[in-house]
Amino acid sequence: MAGKGTPATALLAKQRVPHHVHAYEHDPRAESYGLEAAEVLGLAPERVFKTLVAEVDGRLAVGVVPVTGQLDLKALAAACGGKKAKMAEMAAAERATGYVAGGISPLGQKKRLPVVVDSSAKGFDTIYCSAGRRGLEIELDPSDLVRLLDAQIAEIAA
Repeated sequence: MAGKGTPATALLAKQRVPHHVHAYEHDPRAESYGLEAAEVLGLAPERVFKTLVAEVDGRLAVGVVPVTGQLDLKALAAACGGKKAKMAEMAAAERATGYVAGGISPLGQKKRLPVVVDSSAKGFDTIYCSAGRRGLEIELDPSDLVRLLDAQIAEIAA
């Protein structure tokens, strides 16, 4: 795994969480990072999850949803105990997470933000999410992801 380490993979190694890292050559022309990962790695796209940073009542929160769907901002706000949500500015998301857009992992973020994982993740033995860099995915048990992040599970995908 030399040269592939990120804060996300370091956290998983430190916590001794079983996982697999999958690298692929990212195409900068790809319109959707998550769908590109699913296609290149030969995965069902509903098993690949994207990490989206939103602002709930003025505070940042993270939604983890399948790449095949969108983040339901109203549902995310409700899951976080808030009233209103909107997508965070890219610069704010990158600053808070320490990752670049298209490579934001829910794991190993610079600031600990509230995280909500879409309930569809429970339907799989393993799911994929960004490892913290474009072209790098982590495969892990969704229950490990939820436990490590102290995340909530809710229907937040539209």
